[in-house]
Amino acid sequence: MTPPTIIVDTREQTPLQFTRLASEVGTLTTGDYSIRGMETSFAVERKSVADLIGSLSTERERFMKEIDRLRGFDFARLLIVGSRREVEQGTYRSRMSPKAAVASLLAIEVRGLPVVWAETPARAARMIEEWAVYFVRERAKPFATAAELKELVGVLDGVGAV
Repeated sequence: MTPPTIIVDTREQTPLQFTRLASEVGTLTTGDYSIRGMETSFAVERKSVADLIGSLSTERERFMKEIDRLRGFDFARLLIVGSRREVEQGTYRSRMSPKAAVASLLAIEVRGLPVVWAETPARAARMIEEWAVYFVRERAKPFATAAELKELVGVLDGVGAV
């Protein structure tokens, strides 16, 4: 079974570097990262803390439309590169209060979009690779052999169990 290829949106200004899966640049209608051939069912929207705060404040209307579109995917995540502590402590340049930023993130989660934190870009890339492999694995289960599924997960260097 062929490992998935990550699609990186053409508008992604600082793309994550993937080390275990192939990636290619492509145009995505929603999100920053997807899987080739599964662009309408798998999407990850990535934000740095600075981008997140801008999206929650000055670009809120556009961002909330993006969040609404993500809810229609079988797998969607808002992946923030940084820590929740950075947001809670207000270590960003904006007039938006930390309390308002955290409340907005909680509302996004309650409305159905999981918010995930990754301390570094490398960890964020690894998370997307893991999600992509397991998403493909779950989709392939009815049609693939146990050996094929094990081989697919093997690209992750033994992370997780089959």
